[in-house]
Amino acid sequence: MLLEVRDIHVHYGKIAALKGISLDVADGEIVALIGANGAGKSTTLKTISGLRPLSGGQIVFDGQDISKLAGHKRVRLGIGQAPEGRGIFPGMTVQENLLMGAYARKGSVSRELATVYELFPRLAERKSQYGGTMSGGEQQMLTIGRALMTNPKVLLLDEPSMGLAPMLVAQIFEIIKEINSRGTTVLLVEQNAHQALQLAHRAYVLETGRIFKSAAASELLHDPEVRAAYLGGDLGVS
Repeated sequence: MLLEVRDIHVHYGKIAALKGISLDVADGEIVALIGANGAGKSTTLKTISGLRPLSGGQIVFDGQDISKLAGHKRVRLGIGQAPEGRGIFPGMTVQENLLMGAYARKGSVSRELATVYELFPRLAERKSQYGGTMSGGEQQMLTIGRALMTNPKVLLLDEPSMGLAPMLVAQIFEIIKEINSRGTTVLLVEQNAHQALQLAHRAYVLETGRIFKSAAASELLHDPEVRAAYLGGDLGVS
């Protein structure tokens, strides 16, 4: 198993954000985390990447206990994250933003840069443009591209479709599928549950800091409780 999260607890002050979450992500999978706002989805990703400390539990990545490892060391092990809200550097060019994503790498990153430009031709066209002048969709591409510059074993994606037009959402999800087909494992937090479940192999449903359900994504697409709560009832899913 590439990533094992075991009974993790996380607090914001006295508030328990995660209350004993356990999940697994196998090498080569796309695994989705779905749930309402405040369910703990983003906190789970931040804890895996080292941005939030554990109050209890264990995180094992590629056979190594990383529970107390600093975030930048987790990046070097192969955990890349494209955060919610994008977090690009607006006063830097596209290429400068991408190179910032490779800060933990040693040696040439020309291969990673070429891969990102192949996946996102729009970024190649605008590599000299300042990040802050790009559209929301282009900034999302840049955020994912920057995370890929670490050449991650697992890519953590936090709400990649947020604020995007439907056509761009479809494009971003196709690119995520392509990234996975090239060998990168994906752990996806996504409020668009229908899209996430169509893309993922497996999924976990979070409610108030706990795992409510977990199953194959195709199974959850047809689960009455999941459909009523997150898929708008009968969407005619076949």
